[in-house]
Amino acid sequence: MPQLLVRNIPRDVVEALKARAAANGRSAEAEHRLILEQALRKGRAGFRERARAFREATGDRKLSDSADLIRAERDSR
Repeated sequence: MPQLLVRNIPRDVVEALKARAAANGRSAEAEHRLILEQALRKGRAGFRERARAFREATGDRKLSDSADLIRAERDSR
């Protein structure tokens, strides 16, 4: 299995990770893996949810060209 090495982590972050791992009854390495997996899973799910909500909100509505809106605003001054 591949390995990941992360350098130059601030000491307070390392200590917080160790404390979190101990509080959850896991090794520091297991805690690190879990944090990375959760962050990546949440990121993908978050994007999918936002995309779905956008599609539902816009439906078949045609969106205007932003250049036309900017031009109209500029011309109105």
